[in-house]
Amino acid sequence: MAEIQPKIVALSGVNTSNGSELYEFLILNDEEILISYKSVRDRLIVTNKRLIVIDVQGITGKKKEFMIIPFSKISTFSCESAGTFDIDAEMKVWCSGLGRIEFEFMKGTDIKPLLRILSMYVC
Repeated sequence: MAEIQPKIVALSGVNTSNGSELYEFLILNDEEILISYKSVRDRLIVTNKRLIVIDVQGITGKKKEFMIIPFSKISTFSCESAGTFDIDAEMKVWCSGLGRIEFEFMKGTDIKPLLRILSMYVC
């Protein structure tokens, strides 16, 4: 099976209600949005049940891909903090049936809350 390896770049933290009209139709009644990250076009929404990745495509941005990753499908995750020359922090998530997904965060974005959430729900 070929491994899909999408990469979402330039993410930074935003208020969880920021842009919620884009994804609120996906949120279940018993689901809570815990943290949210946004790049110029793409988003990462973390709930108490899953990761929601929104990849905005095309010139106009009308086309969107919604990738839903339940915590139960995440087998492993890793993080790499920002360094002197590499100023972006990175997180990689391995999902059964999907492969690896990479997330790159802007300088100054604190990913510790995200890693804490993953540790709580995946481990």
